[in-house]
Amino acid sequence: MPQAHGYTHDKDAYLRRLKLVEGQVRGVHRMVEQDQYCIDILTQISAVQSALQAVALGLLEDHLGHCVAHAIQHGGEEADAKLAEATAAIRRLAR
Repeated sequence: MPQAHGYTHDKDAYLRRLKLVEGQVRGVHRMVEQDQYCIDILTQISAVQSALQAVALGLLEDHLGHCVAHAIQHGGEEADAKLAEATAAIRRLAR
């Protein structure tokens, strides 16, 4: 049986949001193909980035609340590893 992840309970919502992002990216592609105004394209790219950021932050929150919290309850090397992993993920998102 596969291990449950922190986002499992919200998986359908994440998939819906990602499907919307996918549509937004196709829209940006279409805008470039149709030689739309640069600022309009940049506005849409910003919207895509914001949507992806929202998904990433939700996944991070779920990870902290489930995976990291579980590891901390058990302590030891697993807790240290999960905290380091979460810290690295936060650093990547903050760039």
